[in-house]
Amino acid sequence: MSLPYRILAYYHFAHIEDPEAEVKIHKDFLAKCDATARIYISEQGINGQMSLAAEDATSYMEWMRTRPLFQGIQFKAQDHHEHVFPRLTIKYRKQLVAFDADVSLEKRGEHVAPQQWKEMLEEQNEHVLLDVRNDYEWKIGHFEGAELPPCETFRDFDRYAQELQERIDPKKTPVMMYCTGGIRCELYSAILKEKGFEKVYQLEGGIINYGMQQGNDHWLGKVFVFDDRLAAPICENKESKTIGACHHCGEANDTYYNCANMDCNELFLCCPECLSKFLGCCHEECKQADRVRPYHPQNSHKPFRRWHHYFNEKTPLE
Repeated sequence: MSLPYRILAYYHFAHIEDPEAEVKIHKDFLAKCDATARIYISEQGINGQMSLAAEDATSYMEWMRTRPLFQGIQFKAQDHHEHVFPRLTIKYRKQLVAFDADVSLEKRGEHVAPQQWKEMLEEQNEHVLLDVRNDYEWKIGHFEGAELPPCETFRDFDRYAQELQERIDPKKTPVMMYCTGGIRCELYSAILKEKGFEKVYQLEGGIINYGMQQGNDHWLGKVFVFDDRLAAPICENKESKTIGACHHCGEANDTYYNCANMDCNELFLCCPECLSKFLGCCHEECKQADRVRPYHPQNSHKPFRRWHHYFNEKTPLE
């Protein structure tokens, strides 16, 4: 039985002369669709994650592929039973990936298809396998033997690159890097190349593409995703071992929540027992805060929801 929605993940680098105009074009097209999304458009290109009714997903992909500006765009598509974003968000963003530095994309690392990536993991011993996601992402899943940098944001990776340069020979040691969908590797591989690393490889299409083509071979746990699911198996038909731990009790767990205290909103792993005990909060003091999302065991809150999603318009927001 086919599922009614499709989740799309994609990015495409292209010079967009007027990104604000492209935002409007996208809004006009998607206004006719059953779609929710988080799409960012800049002078550099486009970065999008969406959920659409299956027929609308097909129409959107066909529309994008026929446009010269997005020639060669690649989509990663997965079936799902519901929308995974709270609303349709399409906006201009100065940087597709927040890094606060100019990076030359002409020096990107070599793209490695999932099959070749798997072979490299199995055959190549003298390499550094680098997870270039934020620390809260790799806590619930990563490749076996990967270096897991303690970076809270992507901006922290510049410092990590300098430390890596001091530990290994940048001219001789191969660096294999991966991220969720591939876009962060595009920038980070270029940064390593600029710093003198010569053998830099990036997983084509990221973890999502690898899971679709190779299953969970050499993978531990789940993959963090930036939508209502927060965590998902990289392969729907195979069991994945839980490698995360509850923030409160330390028991094995891979379910993320945003703290129910709206003024904290920390992302944390939590088991059902502790979620109930702390009313959806990451710390005891958050339970006593002024703006706390209502908790109910049968209807735990979804991530990224604003205050007005939980209270009526007459409730003061500030």
